[in-house]
Amino acid sequence: MSQAATVLSDRKVRKAPKEARQLQLIEATIDSLAKRGYSDTTLANVAEGAKLSRGIVNFHFETKENLLVATLQYMADEYADHWNEALEKAGPSAAERMWALVGADFDRRICTRRKLAAWCAFWGEAKSRPTYLSLCGARDLKYQRTFEELCAELKVDGGYDYEPLDAALAICSTMEGLWLRLMMNGKLSREAAHGAAIECIVAFFPRHIGREGPLPR
Repeated sequence: MSQAATVLSDRKVRKAPKEARQLQLIEATIDSLAKRGYSDTTLANVAEGAKLSRGIVNFHFETKENLLVATLQYMADEYADHWNEALEKAGPSAAERMWALVGADFDRRICTRRKLAAWCAFWGEAKSRPTYLSLCGARDLKYQRTFEELCAELKVDGGYDYEPLDAALAICSTMEGLWLRLMMNGKLSREAAHGAAIECIVAFFPRHIGREGPLPR
């Protein structure tokens, strides 16, 4: 392609809606993180994956760091919106909300090897990059506090002998570990991981939750 044709093509691409073009680049970044990891992801291979010019990437994000921060923000927003939506659609009882919240983590819209690999790429960098920690820290805290509140409700209603904070930490840690196993172990299915998470909450709340869902009260 001639230089003039390339410039004309870039001008046409730039006319696409800003949000749509940025999302295209973010999705290509997720692909690259999943395929290459954090260090080997570059603006050049993101541009190639998105089938756009390097100039378009620079136009929207300027630097690799800006693009990665935007990608993490997108993934964090998507994840938070997903579990909040699951809570809103759940029934009113704590058991129904607990069941929905655990199930949301293994929904096929969120729980894919591609997205899990991208999450792990960011987790590996989080300690040395305060921006990443600040982006996810408040959301993680809200997520765990939601579990704590549900554990506290279920404890009062069921007379269970546990500390809500400890139970919430155990459940959240179990699900994080299952995500990691899904990424590392190609033989573990999403359904099997979900089943393991269900076993965890059944063990904590046997009077409220069974393997098939919340129990009638």
